[in-house]
Amino acid sequence: MSSESMPAEQSVLLALQRATHATLHLITTELAHLELTAAEINALANLADGRGRTVSRLGAAVGSRPTTLTSVLDRLERRGHITRGKEAGDRRSVRIELTASGRAAAAEISRTLADLEGRALHGLPAEAVAGFHAVLDALIEKGSGS
Repeated sequence: MSSESMPAEQSVLLALQRATHATLHLITTELAHLELTAAEINALANLADGRGRTVSRLGAAVGSRPTTLTSVLDRLERRGHITRGKEAGDRRSVRIELTASGRAAAAEISRTLADLEGRALHGLPAEAVAGFHAVLDALIEKGSGS
């Protein structure tokens, strides 16, 4: 499909952008009591499994460069949700770990995201969800220059 002649209402990228904004608004509204930004919610959600990450790995998981992630991590550290330490065997890498309050917030974020996703995707065939993931993977792959 040629993007040159595609009407805006048929653009996958514009639809994805609209869906992203609507989803971020819904997530931040549902979790407003945590007083976290969408970027902070994203970081905590990606740490919710309890496994620490280096800044570079967390940046890849949340979809941002490590330098962009620094201010998010600064805010989470000031709020007591994360700690930063040295990565074993690599003095240059910084490892991010959740604190007790970070684990509690991340668990609540995970439950809320699972609930919102379940409601949004309820009734959709598995093939539709798989197709959506295929489109996302293609956009990520092409967007990263691979």
